[in-house]
Amino acid sequence: MAMTKKDIKELAIGVGFLLPNILGFLAFTVIPLVMSIYMAFTDWNLEMHNYFRSEPITFVWFENFTRLFSDPDFPQYFGNTFFMMIGIPFGVAGSLVAALLLNMEFVKGDGKKKLMITMILTAVMVACFGLLAVLGLGGTGMTILMVSLLGGVFIIGSIGGKTVYRTLFYFPYFTAGVATFILWKKLYNPLNGPINNALRPLLDALTPVAVMISPACQTIGIVILVLVGLLYLHMVRRKLRLWRDGESGTVSCYLAMILLSLPLIFCWSWVSPTWMHVVMNTPEMKEIANASQELSFLSRDAKWTLLLMLVFLGIGWGRFLYTVYIAKRKYKCIADRGIGDSAIVDGSAMVLNMALVGLCCVFWLLPEMAAAEEGLQPPQWISDYYWAKPSLLIMGFWGAIGSNNMLLYLAGLSGVPQELYEAADIDGASPWQRFWNITWPQLANVTFFIMVMAVIGGLQGGFDMARVMTEGGPAGSTTTLAYYIYTQGFNTGRLGYASAVSWLLFVMVFVVTMFNWKFGNRYTNE
Repeated sequence: MAMTKKDIKELAIGVGFLLPNILGFLAFTVIPLVMSIYMAFTDWNLEMHNYFRSEPITFVWFENFTRLFSDPDFPQYFGNTFFMMIGIPFGVAGSLVAALLLNMEFVKGDGKKKLMITMILTAVMVACFGLLAVLGLGGTGMTILMVSLLGGVFIIGSIGGKTVYRTLFYFPYFTAGVATFILWKKLYNPLNGPINNALRPLLDALTPVAVMISPACQTIGIVILVLVGLLYLHMVRRKLRLWRDGESGTVSCYLAMILLSLPLIFCWSWVSPTWMHVVMNTPEMKEIANASQELSFLSRDAKWTLLLMLVFLGIGWGRFLYTVYIAKRKYKCIADRGIGDSAIVDGSAMVLNMALVGLCCVFWLLPEMAAAEEGLQPPQWISDYYWAKPSLLIMGFWGAIGSNNMLLYLAGLSGVPQELYEAADIDGASPWQRFWNITWPQLANVTFFIMVMAVIGGLQGGFDMARVMTEGGPAGSTTTLAYYIYTQGFNTGRLGYASAVSWLLFVMVFVVTMFNWKFGNRYTNE
């Protein structure tokens, strides 16, 4: 049907209203996208191709990509990106806990109860002030201010109800990112930051305790590693039970075994040097090490960690292979069923085990730190190579608790049918059973969306924090792929190489998103 003049006029008016948006999309999205594809296969460099020095731009085809994988710093930045994503499960869990707490009903009209809560919280705040005074922190105004704000949040919330709590929890999310990073940079100041000012007297008081338990630190480290192995075996047993009952496929079982085994595999490289370092620096071992015949004994002592982890890995993989290939299963299912469970639940267990391995390293280093002349000292936070990434993870966890994820979970909780809880109460279900069998499955769709967006943001993130707080340091410990693209494109001027890295990052995001979409979406319906 031919268009009339009226139709053409209405179409022209509509296009006119849309034209600014279309032009902006073309100018700031489509054209830069096409140019970045072109630059990824050229030697475009601002030092050679600029207004004052015009050299021909030549195609280098895949040279930028091959140079990328031969760059000695690229594996570190690649690892930094994934290390920063370790905080995603903790951030999601923190958002869920905050949403569950903020979704609890406050008893209306119960003035006595609110008054009692207010009095208790006020007493707690006063006790905190007294503790600060005893520890000699009377002059630390910022620390006292932080404690006052914390106590004020509890007191105001107990009076105003969950609406006040929700507002206060979400309030930090309104703050601009750069302003938040500057604030945390001041908090992390190793010399006069409020965090270290609060930690110094506490660590001074704990130094005698650390010296007292130093002989037991090695045993505590061993116990923690045993807990790592037991958690590994428990998760393997859980996954095999799901596989046997037809709720998990063989592919998802292999994925779970790989994820769960990674902390035990990396444990040797993480813990063994720490163990050797601690042993060599004790006075007794220094005397023993002077005798060459004792070096082999020391070497055997340092290798026990590997043997312990090999025992747990052997038990876990042995049971896995026996169950899958000899004992067989009761019920059949598709091979990739349950991959979402492996990625979320087993991935979270992997992160927990890695955290336990790090705690083991802390205990094994504790005797050396306690024996130092100045005693236990607070961390240098973002100024220290080993503390920089954990510092950013802590800040990210703080920001994730009251973020949009919390609001999404609150919206999801409001959609859970109340009759399910009523039926659970009739059956005598405990609060944990109510959560695990009703709340958590009902939030599967919300969790799936949050995890997809969090993984995409984790792969693309890290630029703002690195640019404002650390400038990628110290020694590149906080340089992620996003910040690496910025430094290569605008600091060194290698736009072609930076474009190649950006397209590699795009491929990674695309692959991970498709994986989540295919298998994680299925998990929401399992």
